[in-house]
Amino acid sequence: MSDHSEISGRHVAFFSWRDTRNPEGGGAERYLEKMAEGLVERGAEVTILCAAHAAAPPEEVHNGVRYVRRGTKLSVYREGVTALARRTLGEVDVVVDVQNGLPFFTRAATRKPVVVLVHHVHREQWPVVYPGVTGRVGWWIEHSLAPRLYRRCQYVAVSRATRGELQQLGVGADRIAVVHNGTDPVVPVGTGKSAHPMIAVVGRLVPHKQVEHAIDAALALRGRHPDLRLHVVGSGWWEAELHAYAAARGAGETVVFEGQVDERRKHEVYEQSWLLGLPSLKEGWGLVIGEAGMHRTPAVAYRSAGGTRESIAHDRSGVLVDHPADFTRTLGRLLADRVERERLGVGALEMSHEFTWQHAQESFAHVLASALRGERIDSQDPDEE
Repeated sequence: MSDHSEISGRHVAFFSWRDTRNPEGGGAERYLEKMAEGLVERGAEVTILCAAHAAAPPEEVHNGVRYVRRGTKLSVYREGVTALARRTLGEVDVVVDVQNGLPFFTRAATRKPVVVLVHHVHREQWPVVYPGVTGRVGWWIEHSLAPRLYRRCQYVAVSRATRGELQQLGVGADRIAVVHNGTDPVVPVGTGKSAHPMIAVVGRLVPHKQVEHAIDAALALRGRHPDLRLHVVGSGWWEAELHAYAAARGAGETVVFEGQVDERRKHEVYEQSWLLGLPSLKEGWGLVIGEAGMHRTPAVAYRSAGGTRESIAHDRSGVLVDHPADFTRTLGRLLADRVERERLGVGALEMSHEFTWQHAQESFAHVLASALRGERIDSQDPDEE
């Protein structure tokens, strides 16, 4: 029996903190929705339960996926497990519990197969985003309670780095499948590279994205490049802090806050930029790396972020660095070397085509079909087994 026939007609319920229409949505939510849409294409009925927000209605169907939005970013966990236990979403055949730091505790509410989707482990983020007791409790749930609760469940990690982190938490390697992100089709804009040095930072504006490192780098480099511009694309609850940070350092016109933009403007920034800066503390993958690569824009990111070690081929499609001074130095070196930038840009374009959503969707469907059969798999490319 094929994976498609095993998935067809089954009801798959995803439980996620956010969706892409949420103002705080990002790459993880894009992955979630692409996997959900891939299952719909294979004949499954798919529901995503996520937090409510003002940008979307409480319930809707989009691209064949049913969205049920309930509660806040914290109470959604209670709403989700309650809906599953009371079967208010209908009869569910398999659950995908998206563990974004905290799981939904779905294993305690159903006997149906549960697949845990993890983008990255939040060890470093808890004390940054939730300092004090809250962060310590969150980390205890993630690294101690969750692995015990889901000890017999299949896991999906989006990178081998995340797979390794989960193993450190005690999750057996024999039940962690790696399903990489894909890259969306390029949005043609035809603007070409900017005439003046330009660096892009794209993503949610939250503390662990460490946009301050990019601001510091741009200000350190503007002595050599007076017309350098750092374009910060995105929004988030840390946005006001970043504006204040830039103003306090006399950033002036060097730092341009674009805010939340539409897809065309985002791709204009990618194409115009000479480099993408990704100073995140942690990335499960780094979807923006492939998006920028489609425009021949190489990325500079921290090696320690994890997933960047797979989404960037070091010294071929971008550069991995180890600390803020290295981040600044590398950006400066590449701004001054057009030939090297263009060489890396070619590599970035090539690598952006190596990972497709079609491949990821087929792999994810294979993992769910195996879970429905009661099997656990550890493949790093499940659909090629």
